[in-house]
Amino acid sequence: MTLTSADGGSVAGLAALLADRTRASFCLALLDGRAWTAGELARAAGVAASTTSDHLTRLVRGGLLVEERQGRHRYVRLAGPSVAQLIEDLAGHAPAPPTPPRTLRAAQAGAALAYARTCYDHLAGRLGVLLHDALLDRGVLDRAGGLALTPAGVDWLAGIGVSVEPLRAARRPLVRDCLDWTERRPHLAGALGAALCHRFLDLGWTVRGTGRAVRLTPAGVPALAAALHLDPAALTPAAPRDTGAGRA
Repeated sequence: MTLTSADGGSVAGLAALLADRTRASFCLALLDGRAWTAGELARAAGVAASTTSDHLTRLVRGGLLVEERQGRHRYVRLAGPSVAQLIEDLAGHAPAPPTPPRTLRAAQAGAALAYARTCYDHLAGRLGVLLHDALLDRGVLDRAGGLALTPAGVDWLAGIGVSVEPLRAARRPLVRDCLDWTERRPHLAGALGAALCHRFLDLGWTVRGTGRAVRLTPAGVPALAAALHLDPAALTPAAPRDTGAGRA
């Protein structure tokens, strides 16, 4: 679906696809950028596996997901960065959950996601916002004529092993803002956001946690702080508060 071909009916149809708690939960889970099986999505959303196939078929037909088959296994993933942006933007405009987590485990999982997670293929959460702001402060990015990479930024990227030329050739914006749904401020998306997320993983500065969560490693804290000219303490995640409920 393109903007030029959209009309009231097609927009309403797209909205209807996401106006279902199960389908919305599937799309949020797939923001980790990986391909999932129907069973994995059913468990993540807490729904019966028997209902999953129809929901996935509707999302695939609606252009939000794409399907991959390997032998007898069916995998689905988000159809691309533009779909991920749509889901993340909707999450950024959604109201906060009405009740806090009722267990320490749930609070810890929520705190981990809020601190750092993948938004499809780039960093989100407090760490993603810190990265976005630090790159502006360092002059790697500039807003004078809209968000853009500076010549000094090209040199900075080369220093951490990221080549800009392949990113400029990508069929997506080089840099763009993406509204962060927990911080309610922009983090860095686009080809550069994806490249930095992958590079930090390759360098061992970050590792994947559970689901979409990402963790800074002990070696990554001083390395990233030095690269961004930040106090390492600024990269320390806040500890979740004990809710006083039973442990899970």
